[in-house]
Amino acid sequence: MSKILVAYFSAGGNTAKLAQRVAKAADADLFEIVPRKPYTSADLNWRDKNSRTTIEMNDPASRPEVASHVENMAQYDTIFLGFPIWWYVAPTLINTFLEQYDLEGKTIVPFATSGGSGMGQTVTMLKVSAPKATIEAGAVMNMAMDGKIKKFVEHYL
Repeated sequence: MSKILVAYFSAGGNTAKLAQRVAKAADADLFEIVPRKPYTSADLNWRDKNSRTTIEMNDPASRPEVASHVENMAQYDTIFLGFPIWWYVAPTLINTFLEQYDLEGKTIVPFATSGGSGMGQTVTMLKVSAPKATIEAGAVMNMAMDGKIKKFVEHYL
């Protein structure tokens, strides 16, 4: 039987709540991706061209440090990967997270929360950081009903 991990980054709490529900539906282990330097509300101000997130997201090479690390990533076959959508893609912190591991042969299923945009170029941008993994299309889920979450999980398992 394959082991499943739900790894997530949440800036405001919405993705954390969704990740907990995805983990329950998938009977998966849960792991929070924590930035070494936490994001402040000023950092998250997407209207400010000088905010930390704006600067990071405008630089495709940006790799904010991750403070947390999955022990024994090799035991997982499928990784549901949750994050908020920033500028139509995953935060660059997610790329940092992926680049920490050998993900060859693993399946990564992105799921996201968003204030209004879709997945945009998310999968394309994640493939740069996990070229030997299979990255599925995933979906923006926001606070979907449990039935929808269960169908989403079952679709990828």
